[in-house]
Amino acid sequence: MAVGAERFSNGDHGSASTPRWTDVLVKAADGGCRPLPTEATGGGIMRESLRRLASEEGVERGAGGQRRVRVELLDGDHVNIDVDRKAKGADLLDRVCDVLDLTERDYFGLLHAQRGDPRVWIDLGRRLSKTFKNEPWDVRLAVKFYPPEPSELLDDGTRYQLALAVRRDLNEGRLTCSALTHALLASYVLQAELGDHEPGHAHALARLRAPLAARDHDLDAQVEDLYRKHKGQTPAEAELNYLENAKKLPLYGAELHCVRDSEDVDLVLAVSAGGIAVYRDGVVLNRFPWAKITKISYNKRWYTLRLRAAECDTAETHLSFRLNSTRAGKKLWRCSVEHHIFFRRAAPVAVDRIAGFPRLGSRRLSCRRTLRQIREPLPREIVA
Repeated sequence: MAVGAERFSNGDHGSASTPRWTDVLVKAADGGCRPLPTEATGGGIMRESLRRLASEEGVERGAGGQRRVRVELLDGDHVNIDVDRKAKGADLLDRVCDVLDLTERDYFGLLHAQRGDPRVWIDLGRRLSKTFKNEPWDVRLAVKFYPPEPSELLDDGTRYQLALAVRRDLNEGRLTCSALTHALLASYVLQAELGDHEPGHAHALARLRAPLAARDHDLDAQVEDLYRKHKGQTPAEAELNYLENAKKLPLYGAELHCVRDSEDVDLVLAVSAGGIAVYRDGVVLNRFPWAKITKISYNKRWYTLRLRAAECDTAETHLSFRLNSTRAGKKLWRCSVEHHIFFRRAAPVAVDRIAGFPRLGSRRLSCRRTLRQIREPLPREIVA
């Protein structure tokens, strides 16, 4: 029996050299926290005092029993936010969105580092004091669910934050593109930030934002030629054009997870709005849209997809992948289920355990509203 499983309804239908994004994936360590030494502790009271002292190391206290959280924004700036010690992840996310004046908050999430893995999503329904424990209260704002159609965003601030997230993905290697596509994207960034072209604008900023593998002698000239063609575009129009081109990239909005198949071959699973894709050495091997996946489960280090039978087949297909640790398997399962709920369901659903079996693993999912609920128009007031 799989530790975690989410069953889908049958009615669900739905060029130039690039940097190797597989080189920047970080694999979480399969280690645990060491227990405190029990000798010479003087009993349970002393052990409790030591635990309390360890939990407060590196945590800056706010006023009135609050905790101060250091938040890194998408533009690289940092803000300090004081929250109650009983606050949950959703409370902190709302406070950060209040600082940025963001109204479409369901696309965003908070990341923190845990046991060597720098990209662990904070559970919005869990207390922050239980999430961090002995770690400093440092988080990063990030886009968790990338909208498939950026033009449908209602808030210019949300669109700006999404553009910053895409630029960070490009710079950190999670999202790759050809040199020509990078030049086009860089030209829209210059138009949005500097306005119409003037001599000397393009060179320094284009090279500053280019990933190392994309820098060459022709890049500056390409960026400047494209930059001239954007004359007259407002910052909002340039940002929208930037996102309209970025959404066409294969790894746009994808969460990447290192796995191995049954033959012990290193692969990467990319979970995104459209489904789950399998990559090997940066080349896509298979794509499984959500409509084709009927069940997702994990059992310790094994992650399994059950696929709907094809027209010419009578039996369903099961694909299993092995991860480095049980923690990594749980992380991949949660990422897959949360993306399916957000992009395919009408409303968030609970993943309940099967009656008669013990409750193993986590059933907590951080998805407050789905994309369909976000797109639904507000009910009109009936005028008598």
